Amino acid sequence: MWLNPEEVLLKNALKLWVTEKSNEFFLLQRRRGHGDTGGKFTGLLVGALDSVLDSNARVTPFRILLQMPGSQVSWTIACGAAVGEMNRHWDWLVQNLLHSLSVFENKEDVASFVKGKVKGLIAEEVRGRQAAQEEEPEKFREALLKFELCFGLPSSEKLVTTYSCCCWKGRVPRQGWLYLSINHMAFYSFLLGKEVKFVIPWAEVTRLERVSTGLMTDMVRVMTRRCQLDFSMFLSLDEAFGVIGQLADIALRRLLDSEGLELDRVLQQSSNITKRVLEEQALRTYVLALFRLPRGERLQEVALCSVWTPHARCHTTGTLFTTDSYLCFASREEGHCSLLIPLSEVISIEKAESTSLLPNPVIVSVRSKKAFQLIELQDRDSLVDGLTSRLRALQWKHSMFRSKKSLTSSSPYYTFCYDTMYCDGEDIEERALRQTVNTEALMACYHHSQPDPNNSTATMEQVKERLWEDHFPEYGRGVHMFRTEKIQKLVAMGIPESLRGELWMTFSDASSELASHPGYYSGLVTESMGQSSLATEEIERDLHRSLPDHPAFQNVKGIAALRRVLTAYAHRNPKIGYCQSMNILASVLLLYTKEEEAFSLLVAVCERMLPDYFNRRVIGAQVDQSVFEELIRDRLPELAEHIPDLSPLSSISLSWFLTLFLSVLPFRSAVCVVDCFFFHGIKAIFQLGLAVLDANATALCASADDSQALMILTGFLDQVKYDEDPSPPTPHPLSSQSGEEEGRPPVKQHTLITDLIADSYEKFGDLTVRQIEKLRCRHRIQVLQAHEDTTKENALRVVTPDVSLSPENLADVYDLFKTEHFINLYWGDGGTTLALQHHDPGRPYVEQYRVDRVQFKSLYMLLVPWLCGFHTDTVAHRTFTLLDQDRDSLITFREFAGWLDTLYFEELNEKVRLLYRLHIPPALTESEDDPSPLKSPQLSTTRPLHVELPNGEMRDFQEQLKQMLKDLAKEKEKDVEQPVPPMNQREFIQFCKTLYSMFHGNPDENELFQAIATVTSLVLQIGEVGHRSRCTGSEVSSEGGAGDEIEDDHREGSQEDHPVFSTEEEEEEEEGERKEGTSKSSGSESQSEWAVSYAQILASLLTEQQLVNFFEKPMDLSAKVAEAKVKQYHERAGLLMLQQGTS
Repeated sequence: MWLNPEEVLLKNALKLWVTEKSNEFFLLQRRRGHGDTGGKFTGLLVGALDSVLDSNARVTPFRILLQMPGSQVSWTIACGAAVGEMNRHWDWLVQNLLHSLSVFENKEDVASFVKGKVKGLIAEEVRGRQAAQEEEPEKFREALLKFELCFGLPSSEKLVTTYSCCCWKGRVPRQGWLYLSINHMAFYSFLLGKEVKFVIPWAEVTRLERVSTGLMTDMVRVMTRRCQLDFSMFLSLDEAFGVIGQLADIALRRLLDSEGLELDRVLQQSSNITKRVLEEQALRTYVLALFRLPRGERLQEVALCSVWTPHARCHTTGTLFTTDSYLCFASREEGHCSLLIPLSEVISIEKAESTSLLPNPVIVSVRSKKAFQLIELQDRDSLVDGLTSRLRALQWKHSMFRSKKSLTSSSPYYTFCYDTMYCDGEDIEERALRQTVNTEALMACYHHSQPDPNNSTATMEQVKERLWEDHFPEYGRGVHMFRTEKIQKLVAMGIPESLRGELWMTFSDASSELASHPGYYSGLVTESMGQSSLATEEIERDLHRSLPDHPAFQNVKGIAALRRVLTAYAHRNPKIGYCQSMNILASVLLLYTKEEEAFSLLVAVCERMLPDYFNRRVIGAQVDQSVFEELIRDRLPELAEHIPDLSPLSSISLSWFLTLFLSVLPFRSAVCVVDCFFFHGIKAIFQLGLAVLDANATALCASADDSQALMILTGFLDQVKYDEDPSPPTPHPLSSQSGEEEGRPPVKQHTLITDLIADSYEKFGDLTVRQIEKLRCRHRIQVLQAHEDTTKENALRVVTPDVSLSPENLADVYDLFKTEHFINLYWGDGGTTLALQHHDPGRPYVEQYRVDRVQFKSLYMLLVPWLCGFHTDTVAHRTFTLLDQDRDSLITFREFAGWLDTLYFEELNEKVRLLYRLHIPPALTESEDDPSPLKSPQLSTTRPLHVELPNGEMRDFQEQLKQMLKDLAKEKEKDVEQPVPPMNQREFIQFCKTLYSMFHGNPDENELFQAIATVTSLVLQIGEVGHRSRCTGSEVSSEGGAGDEIEDDHREGSQEDHPVFSTEEEEEEEEGERKEGTSKSSGSESQSEWAVSYAQILASLLTEQQLVNFFEKPMDLSAKVAEAKVKQYHERAGLLMLQQGTS
């Protein structure tokens, strides 16, 4: 590999290099100890140094130096691990450069010329393009070469980065290098002559942790289903741990949950992934979560700056993030001050004059006649240019929507005319209400209770409204208000009902989305209402279960509005459609916002604020439950110590997250939680959940079982009241028990929601969005792998009754089958079918992983008990065709397991039946090319029609065959099989060819060849007899010769479900049926064709004990599977490398 020339002051420092070739200008050197077979101490020492030290000479054992005559300075211009490669480089230098260098008079000119040539070669290399994307191309190229040489993976396995670290084997550390690629993590160590290396696919990683032990304070622990690996001594452990987590998360989402990567365009092509891309992606994920932006937003620019904050009378330092449609600012301390400006609200972005007090200022003007000042922008010009171009494109796009909006009616409500599919007797007024979009919040018409304006509730509402009115002039009103700690305190007090809908729209930025797409909701309502689907049926079932105690949903108007919102969303996003708990959330949104606004808020919650919560597998909710468990262990260690298994608590808290506490808290208290959620996102739910457990920690530690813990938490949440809630507190479910007798403290009868929220901010407010996103990345790995374990368990449960494989073997075969599916995704040639590229968890368990023809052939070579030499590929091809019953060119695990079961555990007749079916259509096609010289053999008509029995007796073969057919008929009466067509001459020759190939290399090869020769001769005689009798058109009576009985058997060819040896009455009846259903012409082609049946071949095989022993010999599937586990990866990788090398 050519290297960018690097100076070497000592050509043979410490005598670590041995010169192999030299001339006037170049030296080819070998690392001392490399290639020495004697195992000298010097070689071992150099190998240890190469493993530990981080130097350019460390990686490869060969190098080429450029030297100037009489100079002590040389330059490394090439290095490599293979002597052949270095010899090619040496020959190129001698043939192309050496003679040209003699014309230079100046040594410096020689050095410059050679360096320029080498740099040109590097630029031409294909791998140079990948290396140029990294920060240190030469080091990365070096590491890439060693990665490919050490682990033998195909070149398409892209290396992302490497880390020097220590891998612990028990208490022994192994210093080496950790290689992280798009699909695998690999480790290599060579220390004092001992080599350690392994490769682990990301698909096998089940958990990632940072742990501390007695020996090391901090380690990265990687857990798979088979092993546990600990790594330490990273130069930057935080960075390494983050990259490992990201790569594992991306790989698993791509392989197991491809829907989750739909909007991550950069990650859809794994070849795009580099270390820099991972850093950008981590930052993008953080920004989207911090500001709750649409998941399709791309991060454009990141710049340090300061923003003028009028409320603080100073500039606040932080970071500016720009995306496709937003300007976002966050202070250095998360949560201290933030600002969100949609580009749709921006009028202009201008550069102001730079001064010493205001360096590089930018003024952003918005529609509300306000302007924001940003200063200290380093790359101001390019930032402003990018923002301006995106602003113009967005303004043009929105102008198209506004032109459509101006054509709409100014009516305060919309009435749609369509068939609602309701009964004719329905009241006209009620039908009109079903079709009318509400333009006001339901709470304006319906209240739980009409409060007295003179009571404390009304007074507190007025106080809160006044506080907010005082807040708006100073901090701003609308989506671009400054979000500070002061506004957090106002939200924690509870938003006044008159402002709740407006502030929900502001905090979630649903308001700008609504303004940007006028008429969108009404169009969805028009399209969706009246349609029937599974989602609409589920919606109709849940309509009257949504806040049934609230008066707004005890009448047609509220129910109709809820129906429209849910149906419109199901129409907008059919992948989610409708999920339970969406009805509760939508009901609350309709109470405080207009119908169109409620729809926009529902979109924001389902697609931005709670991503992956509302889908078929609720992956997002399960990930957050796993995160919640870790937070409990970290923040509430005493509770975690008393309850080691936190899964019951997380199952209880699942409804807290899915419904935002709406299903477990009293209504007015729960709405305060929703206030916090819209301001702080999911962080508010984590904080409140921890506060609830903390408030009940003592009781939970004393609980006897899960049911009692559930009662404790349910009772506590029932007692949480709104500040001004006039309803008396209900008794705690456990308060009737004698607390004194059981030694428990008396249960608190009343808790204010404001106190609980304040407690959550005080104790757990330091939880940040960045921490949550990092935890989500790691715990998504565990959740996806848990789903995989469930899928495997159910697939095995479905297949087990149909096969005789042991549970252990069946599980191992499933793993091999799944791994083969993944290998094709890792290194496929791009021709993979769409069905294999995308994992669909919605398919039946046994069909979630399927293999195509190429993948099946690889598994066939690993697991088949009898290989057929050069004929193996042909037999594998026919086997795939036979198993592919639905003709979709894919095989499921059930089909694959059934095939293996037949080969290893079925009776002899079933194994022969399988071989028989491999040599008749559809497995064997007419177009299949067969170079066999036996394709058209001459049929002898003078063969002796007799059989030599084991005792030496000669018996007429007709009598022998008649007895065998009778025995076989008795067996078939017990188990009627599906009909198997007869086999013609060409197919039988192929059958014999396969048998000969199977026996090749067997210890009893000679005896088996002799036995199959005897059987072949016998079957050919049987076929001849039938062929001759049909050609002569002889009539057969029920008491005729054995040859006629054979003909009868052949004529029954497609009726194998009947006994192969019939009685006289059956033969006469069947002969009559055949005469009625077929042509009377005895000279037809079908009657004169040479053919034998499965029964005849099986009976012939049974005459040779050597063949019977071969097929009935028990075979060890466990050993075969164990061998396949070792060979699968590297054999498949080697084959792919060979294919890529020849393409």
